[in-house]
Amino acid sequence: MSSDFEAYEQDFGTLTAEVTNKIGRIPKLSGEEKTQLVLNVDKQLEEVRELLEQMDLEVREIPIQSRAMYNSRLKSYKQEIEKLEKDFKRSRIAYSDEVRNELLGDDASSSENQRAHLLDNTEKLERSSRRLEAGYQIAVETEQVGQEILSNLHGDREKIQRARERLRETDANLGKSSRILTGMLRRIIQNRILVFVLGAIIVLTIILAIYFNVRGH
Repeated sequence: MSSDFEAYEQDFGTLTAEVTNKIGRIPKLSGEEKTQLVLNVDKQLEEVRELLEQMDLEVREIPIQSRAMYNSRLKSYKQEIEKLEKDFKRSRIAYSDEVRNELLGDDASSSENQRAHLLDNTEKLERSSRRLEAGYQIAVETEQVGQEILSNLHGDREKIQRARERLRETDANLGKSSRILTGMLRRIIQNRILVFVLGAIIVLTIILAIYFNVRGH
């Protein structure tokens, strides 16, 4: 897994070097040429983001004892791409002195102030966007936790219902068994009484037979 991560690192280094070079060239261009380079850099930044996602997945597969080092490297790469994205946004509204003078002439100073104001607003929008994304992520995670809790509660409820049903069945079986045992005990007592009565009759009959036999002699 670490070899795959290092391969992604090499690709990341190559791409970010190209992007950095192109970002530095953007302010020196204007018109269609600048537009094409901006689109090209935007595409390469997307490739860099995809590389970071792959690296993130690879880190999750690395054994825990080695994961901290790779997490630290991944964090530094994420910070680097954030800086590149900021530089890219600045470069899109920036012009070199030569191009600015060519386009604006005497209005260069005013344009610089507008650019600074626009850049400040852009950064504020970025911060607001990140806060919204963080809030949305928290909401999503909270919803997921809530769904898991509800699912667990539903599962526990079904388990409790099944346990109650088994308890009722057990109570019914115990009641039936108790009635059977009571009936058997009653029949045993009746049989014993009958045996005692029959034994008494037999003994009495024998005694009477002996008595009359002796008396006759």
